[in-house]
Amino acid sequence: MANETSSFVYVTYIRTTSEELWAALTTSEFMKKYWFGMNFETDWKVGSPWKLMFTDGRIADIGEIVELDRPRRIVLKWRNQFRPELTAEGYARCSIELEPQDGAVKLTISHTIERADSKLIEAVSGGWPRILSNLKSLLETGEITLS
Repeated sequence: MANETSSFVYVTYIRTTSEELWAALTTSEFMKKYWFGMNFETDWKVGSPWKLMFTDGRIADIGEIVELDRPRRIVLKWRNQFRPELTAEGYARCSIELEPQDGAVKLTISHTIERADSKLIEAVSGGWPRILSNLKSLLETGEITLS
């Protein structure tokens, strides 16, 4: 019997450089501007733990940095910490890919888990588009779209 997986892939193009987009994705203070006040806490080294923090200090998600190739690729081991039904699903894998393309950067987010009909994948498929819409607007216009 084959392993069943659930996945979500989102692609957007942002008028910026790979270096600026990388900084936006990995700098806590900048992240708070487009991620609804939330931010990652980590040292951004392979093998290091990371956690995504709510504005009130609660932990939203945790994981480990699996791969880091500045300014091209981040791979994270990812586990939800605030919704028991999502926590129970275990770890997912999140890949963030940056590819320069004619004055812009193609940003691809892939979130995958070894589980059919994953509630985590359902949740991130609603969250990532909102977050990335804000990121794109902030980098291109200086303002966020959604608050």
